[in-house]
Amino acid sequence: MSGALGRFRFMAYVVGVGLLGLVVAMFVKYLGDNAGMMAVVGPVHGFLYAIYLVITVDLALKARWSLKGTALVLLAGTIPFVSFYAERKVVESVRAERAL
Repeated sequence: MSGALGRFRFMAYVVGVGLLGLVVAMFVKYLGDNAGMMAVVGPVHGFLYAIYLVITVDLALKARWSLKGTALVLLAGTIPFVSFYAERKVVESVRAERAL
């Protein structure tokens, strides 16, 4: 399960940073009237989030998380800074062999 946890941790950080980039791109688009950055960052974040979903479900199945816990961790990649918090909680939970 350490491989699944490592993949999850990596993707949680990647998606968290990507989401912050997406927020910056949205500010540039709407406040600076320039959609160029959003045209690149938006699809990249969407692709990375899809990978995050698959990796999270893989870890959830291996760690036997509840449906609610799995859904909350999946949603963590959609709110800025929450994926970083969720990553810490998931690591603590998996290392202590507790289900979410």
